[in-house]
Amino acid sequence: MGKVIAIANQKGGVGKTTTAINLAASLAVLEKKVLIIDADPQANTTSGLNFEPDNDQKRTLYEVMIGTIDIHDALIQTEMARLHMIPSHINLVGAEIEMLEAEDRESILKKALAPIRDEYDYIIIDCSPSLGLITVNSLTAADSVIIPVQPEFFALEGLGKLLQTIRIVQNGVNPSLTIEGFVVTMFDGRTRVHTQVVGELRECFNDMVFKTIIQRNIRLSEAPSHGKPIILYDVMSNGTTNYLNLAKEVLDKNEPSNE
Repeated sequence: MGKVIAIANQKGGVGKTTTAINLAASLAVLEKKVLIIDADPQANTTSGLNFEPDNDQKRTLYEVMIGTIDIHDALIQTEMARLHMIPSHINLVGAEIEMLEAEDRESILKKALAPIRDEYDYIIIDCSPSLGLITVNSLTAADSVIIPVQPEFFALEGLGKLLQTIRIVQNGVNPSLTIEGFVVTMFDGRTRVHTQVVGELRECFNDMVFKTIIQRNIRLSEAPSHGKPIILYDVMSNGTTNYLNLAKEVLDKNEPSNE
């Protein structure tokens, strides 16, 4: 059965979507079969993998969540052979309202994923930056959470709300949910505060912080506008190396026999 990992942080601009896209692509390069789910109405993962949200409004996560299509009908083959995607659309905003009266509303995505979990080694969910019902569904469906953290003090302060939401989900609908780890993004080693914040993060969360640090990288920020993960846009960039290393850490945590 495939492992479901949610990429979550309620603070925008911390590299959440960049991490979702490039972790998924790196796992695919490492010969894992991967599904990435865009659970953010902004649909940045969708466009970042060269698919326009308006191309097919009837085969997105929204239709899956409200039950008008089977999840198999929403799967899209990306440019990478081992990487599939379920796209998002702005309509997903309306799903939260439509789901309010649904039975087991927090578990709709988990139930939808059940028929396809065995088809993938890893399922990566790019969560919305809000902590609404779609994000709760993502956390309920997930086995673990990766939390991207920008090395700034305000980013550390904002972790409290997310960790509280994770605890609520653990205490309620998904007691087996774990934190896969915190990943530092947009790191600039020339900036003293970045080094200081990383030190504090490691002091607070110890081994829960990934060893891999995602460095600030121009090529990494350019790649989404070309509809490509960094490994297809610039295989020699630091961004490619960083995310391949992160993927290897994830594999080492979950498949220790590969060490």
